[in-house]
Amino acid sequence: MNSVLIRRPIRRWFPLFILPTFACFCIGFVWPFLQGIYLSFCNFNTPRDAKWVGFSNYVKAFSDAGFQHAFWNTAGFAVVSIILINVLAFAIAYGLTQKIRGANLFRTVFFMPNLIGGVVLGYIWSMIFDAILKGYSTYLTANATYGFWGLVILVAWQQIGYMMIIYIAGLQAIPEDLNEAATIDGATRWQTLTNVTIPNMMPSITICTFLTLTNSFKLFDQNLALTGGAPSVIMNGAKVNMTELLALNIYSTYNISKNWHGAAQAKAVVFFLLVAALAIAQLTATRSKEVQA
Repeated sequence: MNSVLIRRPIRRWFPLFILPTFACFCIGFVWPFLQGIYLSFCNFNTPRDAKWVGFSNYVKAFSDAGFQHAFWNTAGFAVVSIILINVLAFAIAYGLTQKIRGANLFRTVFFMPNLIGGVVLGYIWSMIFDAILKGYSTYLTANATYGFWGLVILVAWQQIGYMMIIYIAGLQAIPEDLNEAATIDGATRWQTLTNVTIPNMMPSITICTFLTLTNSFKLFDQNLALTGGAPSVIMNGAKVNMTELLALNIYSTYNISKNWHGAAQAKAVVFFLLVAALAIAQLTATRSKEVQA
């Protein structure tokens, strides 16, 4: 009876409390998003002087050699980052849940890089890498391979600690009875890990894979501060930045000239659809492997 009396006024008045948040969501996200889609079909300097040009911006975007290279560069970066970050984060989390001394201190130390801004990290690591490469008479932005792996190391160093915390929470949520039952049945530590721990960790793996996937594709500030897309080469008569990822390519395209504003917006729409499709596919694939209670 009491629960009914409590729910009744909530049902009656909840639209009044939701309305301000919903209005802010529409003003701050829905309207700009719809306007961005419209502007991708226009040439414009500002939204007020937009002129409809149809699909020409998308043709210009897909024919841009820099955009094509940035896509494959981002895809390779995402694959390497997802594997490296999640494997190392899980390994560290597993080690720190084995009742070792100083575990809480190690958790804090590993998590701290996540608190530093991407731009700051980019400039710090650029100085570190250049100091190391100085002995080889080169520097980070002179070699695309060095720039790519430098970006991988930077992002892994920043994000491993954050993913570690999620994995630790997942490991601690596994009932101890399951591990004890596996031990009684004679399972080795490796068998317990692969047959008990990892299947029960799938919700955490889903979250961490989703975060690393989307973060890898959306990466911008670290890319800008560490390499700025350098080095640059000429491909098919066009300038291509060899370490440029998709988000930085969109930013660079917008800054070419006002004639490229529409193409940059078209790239942004394609970028959104790509990330959304990959994220949905990943969530569907990993959630299907989660252990049902």
